Amino acid sequence: MPIISMFYGIIIRLYLMDQKHHNLPHIHSKYAEFEAAIGIDDGEILAGELPRKQLRLVQAWIELHRDELLADWEIAASGEKPYKIAPL
Repeated sequence: MPIISMFYGIIIRLYLMDQKHHNLPHIHSKYAEFEAAIGIDDGEILAGELPRKQLRLVQAWIELHRDELLADWEIAASGEKPYKIAPL
């Protein structure tokens, strides 16, 4: 589960070959004791939870880097290590 970005205490990961969330393109974000899977297409939480402020930061980051995230999703889905993406 490679880390692809970190900002404001939030760690963003993209799991390799993650089939758990119905193959929807998503990231996993962690902040303190909170963790959530968040859809790349719409920025909505698929599972878990994040504090509201951190969720908004992650959603803004997704909006800025959606194309890069979708490219990384394809790379990770094929079992390869995704590229790092600039922080917020």
